[in-house]
Amino acid sequence: MKLYQPLVFSVLILGAGMTTAYAQADAGQGTKTPPVGPKAGGKGGRLNLPTSISTAIVTAGDLEIRVSALGSVKALNNVTVRPRVEGQLMKVHYTEGQAIKAGEPLAEIDPRPFEVQLMQSEGQLARDRAALANAKLDLKRYQDAAEAVTRQQLDSAGALVAQLEGTVKADEGSVNNARLQLLYCHVTAPISGTVGLRPVDAGNVVSQNDPAGLAVITQLQPISVIFGVPEGDIPAVQYAVSRGAVLRVEAFDRDGKNILATGDLAALDNQIDATTGTLRLRAQFANADRRLFPNQFVNVRLTVENRKGVLLVPTAAVQISDLVRYVFVVNGQEADATVTRRTVKTGAVDGLNTEITEGLAAGEIIAADGLDRLQDKTKVLIPGRRKAPANPEAKPSK
Repeated sequence: MKLYQPLVFSVLILGAGMTTAYAQADAGQGTKTPPVGPKAGGKGGRLNLPTSISTAIVTAGDLEIRVSALGSVKALNNVTVRPRVEGQLMKVHYTEGQAIKAGEPLAEIDPRPFEVQLMQSEGQLARDRAALANAKLDLKRYQDAAEAVTRQQLDSAGALVAQLEGTVKADEGSVNNARLQLLYCHVTAPISGTVGLRPVDAGNVVSQNDPAGLAVITQLQPISVIFGVPEGDIPAVQYAVSRGAVLRVEAFDRDGKNILATGDLAALDNQIDATTGTLRLRAQFANADRRLFPNQFVNVRLTVENRKGVLLVPTAAVQISDLVRYVFVVNGQEADATVTRRTVKTGAVDGLNTEITEGLAAGEIIAADGLDRLQDKTKVLIPGRRKAPANPEAKPSK
């Protein structure tokens, strides 16, 4: 350590001496050290370097006014099939996940108890019909021999006939009821759809009060999506519906990137939900490829209106200051062009694009990024463009 201390001290003294000599030389010659940094020149002591930006062209096109929401897939029909009679389940005719049509057999309940009940009802009906036929013959005899019988006998015979007619009518109802109970032993599908997992196996005793039922049938084609629209968007939707327009609805996956199905708006609810401030809407989809499934959450995009031939600019190019919207218009085609701040009026916004109703013309070029570094008359540099040569015939040097 002692060896290097004298050497370091000598270097410091030598450096200080050279600095002093250089300062004295400058003072004697009257020269100044050239400035270094951003204040080397230009207005206000700053370098007036162009700001590099990218541009966009004002174009005329179509703008779709859309409303985005979160929805849930709901089946148009979902039926839990329960037995109408109590008995032992003998057969299950469907398989889990089967696509079934209305009227096809689902299950069979033991019909023997109901066959016996039907026989009893039919026997009671036959007996009462015979009694009625005999009562009618007696009434006919009394009527033919009216002079030989009393009025009371004649009236009693007529009342007996009426009584037996009522009995026969009740017996016929019992027979029909027994036949209906027997028919209920053969369970069929009430709607067309897809059968879910089997809730009960053959051999169990089933009844009307079973919560799981015999099968659950869900209609998947067509299918619907329920979603909520903010109350601020309801007037536009209601106006379009009142004109008879068919509003297109698109269902996307959870990430909102892949479209699952396209359908039409089917119905609007009759009141706004006070807790969420939204109105529930139902859209219907053909669901031919079955990409929508009940209780599935999807992102919904409802197209309310399609405006034709409007001026469009990127939404990111529109700035807001004191409730005034403005853009920076690029002047000139050279690399050292400038920008001019121009106030505009906007219309509908569709995410990436904004409608311009006043202030711009189709074909004009505006700044698309770097807007925070721009002011009126700022020089800009547009990558990919070169300043035109002073002499058009001059060839670039190699």
